[in-house]
Amino acid sequence: MESPKAKRITIADVSEASGMSKAAVSMILNNKPGTRLSAEATERVRAAAKKLGYRPNAAAQSLRSGKTRTLGFISDQVTVTRFASEMITGILRAAEERGHTVLIAETFGKPEQMAEAITQMTHRDVDGLILGFMDSRQRDLRIPKTGLPTVLVNGLDDSPCVAVLPNEMDSGAKAVQRVIESGAKSVAVIGELENAEKDPRTYPSISRRFGSLRRALAESNLEVLGHWVLDDWNPTDGYEATIRMLADGYNPDAIICANDRVAMGVFQALAENGLKPGTDLSVLSFDDEIIASYLRPQLTSIRLPYEGMGALAVELLLDGKLEPGEHQIDMPLIERESMKSR
Repeated sequence: MESPKAKRITIADVSEASGMSKAAVSMILNNKPGTRLSAEATERVRAAAKKLGYRPNAAAQSLRSGKTRTLGFISDQVTVTRFASEMITGILRAAEERGHTVLIAETFGKPEQMAEAITQMTHRDVDGLILGFMDSRQRDLRIPKTGLPTVLVNGLDDSPCVAVLPNEMDSGAKAVQRVIESGAKSVAVIGELENAEKDPRTYPSISRRFGSLRRALAESNLEVLGHWVLDDWNPTDGYEATIRMLADGYNPDAIICANDRVAMGVFQALAENGLKPGTDLSVLSFDDEIIASYLRPQLTSIRLPYEGMGALAVELLLDGKLEPGEHQIDMPLIERESMKSR
């Protein structure tokens, strides 16, 4: 036998429980501006609605407003990285705070699937789109003309767009300042990326990171012992570069690594040479991947703010701040054990 369907709580129920008129309850629960209702009345209505378990009728609201209160999020790699999880968390939390839900799709790293995913989201009547990427690149998305407000997160497009990016233009300077604060007199940089050096426009965040780093180093009194350019950002390249550096007789007071995976290889090479980060020299990195807290000693790293970028994308969509241009999110320095004390 089927269970009886639960009775839907209505505005009339909230009105009776709170002692307020249905018109007043409607204005309060729908956040209508310009009401002259007291704070006490508003609190009483909201408390009654919460106690009764009132939920607005989304279908009715959609018919009245022409909005579904639903956003679409499309990513190139939703399921395979921690960064994607953080971006989704930021989007979901910000959307929930504004009474919106989020539909999620993934292109599995296949650029040709982006247009189809956008078309499918359009068919589901979302109010706006967020396109999120795990690596910050200049792209040629060729987004279908849907008329939907759209924000890119951690990426740029060849056409004018609204984009949310990490503030890499300050990240290098932040790293250099922390190295100076550690008391270092000399520094080595491991991990400039060869492809980014050849084509800086395609890698805007990487180019900005190292541009900021070079400028800050040039303005400092630090002795720069060298810049080691790598083919890729992985532990093996970081390890081999550090082995070469030490074999050539360079013994810096600090090493700035391109990212945490490079730093992992640097840690291994240092250990093989009897050197410990945080004790014999300082090591600092970028991105703050999960491995930063797993390394021993734990790695100081400048975080990519994926959660904050996702949240800001929602705010821009819902507040209608959609003039083409970039919106920068600060990259916080996460202090751990790999930096020496003065």
